Amino acid sequence: MKILLSERLNKLPPYLFAQIDKAKREERAKGADLVDLGIGDPDQPTPKHIIEKLYTAARDPENHHYALDQGMDILREAIKKWYKRRFKVSLSHDKEILPLIGSKEGISHIPLAFINKGDYSLVPDPCYPPYKGGTILAGGIPYILPLKEENEFLPDFSHIPKKVLTKAKFLFLNYPNNPTSAVATISFYKDVVRFAKKHNIIVLHDTAYSEINFDGYKPPSFLEVAGAKDVGVEFHSLSKTYNMTGWRIGWVCGNQKIVAGLAKVKANMDSGIFSAIQIAAVEALSGPQEYVDAMCRLYSQRRDLLIDGLNDLGWQVDKPKATFYVWARLPKKHKSSIKFAKMLLTRAHIVVTPGCGFGDSGEGYVRMALTANEDRIKEAIVRFKKVI
Repeated sequence: MKILLSERLNKLPPYLFAQIDKAKREERAKGADLVDLGIGDPDQPTPKHIIEKLYTAARDPENHHYALDQGMDILREAIKKWYKRRFKVSLSHDKEILPLIGSKEGISHIPLAFINKGDYSLVPDPCYPPYKGGTILAGGIPYILPLKEENEFLPDFSHIPKKVLTKAKFLFLNYPNNPTSAVATISFYKDVVRFAKKHNIIVLHDTAYSEINFDGYKPPSFLEVAGAKDVGVEFHSLSKTYNMTGWRIGWVCGNQKIVAGLAKVKANMDSGIFSAIQIAAVEALSGPQEYVDAMCRLYSQRRDLLIDGLNDLGWQVDKPKATFYVWARLPKKHKSSIKFAKMLLTRAHIVVTPGCGFGDSGEGYVRMALTANEDRIKEAIVRFKKVI
């Protein structure tokens, strides 16, 4: 029997993080002691009070049934209050908020609600891979918006061809940004709203890293701008803020028609989020928030340790205001981010993510995650010194 993958699946590039995991397994099988600065998975545990809430909720038989597709009312109410408290943004809990099985799930599925074959998504590059992947799986075409260091890693809308603009359905944005750690201003978001209204384009803003911030900086929400809810939605996640990556819970909020479109896709594809996890998410959003500040202080210390060490070795790396990533241009004698990452893995047993894995505009850079403890970061600096 001849089994062929679909054309859409064949158009997808290999998933970067799966390749990195394979390479790590191979090195560990040889006995290597790896310093892993690769995938952005927090190394600290979920706060105890959230785990205890999950335990209590999971013991209740009433939570062992299919969850409502739109999410529990108490969770949507908690999200509404969190957005009001954090950003001073008002949301309707029953029309403008939809819980997700992690923000990645919603980002990947929303193109199915609005993209027709041949439609474009305007996609920043470098970027989180599901922006491109979700578009391709829906039959759409990613149109690349290069993010350049000289433009503070913000997209330039002025050179997009008219034929693309007339068929563009989405504009993906992500600030604070993965992988570049760049941040955006309210002024930039105002420009985005004007651009989206002019060309009738839906804005999808991924703000998963808004709560990991340093030096007194607090990233704004796209939805803070007047008119933002007319054109777009914002995706958020509990994964990074509360160290809940494996729990798979997040949400989308904003324009009610866009939210409803994704809700219709989800109603046909999943049966909701385990109710006990939703109840634990309410605890995360509504309970003590000191843990979030403590994590920011921890990442700030790691950021300073890593970047000061890299700069002492001759690199020129700026300290980001947000995210737990360091986006570093390759040392001068190196040109290929893939070759550089492989060299670090095999010769120094350091895992970094090659920038080209996030798109062509990421070539010449590597991303390092601040999800290793200080001792491991110090060890990484020692190893860097031996091979660079």
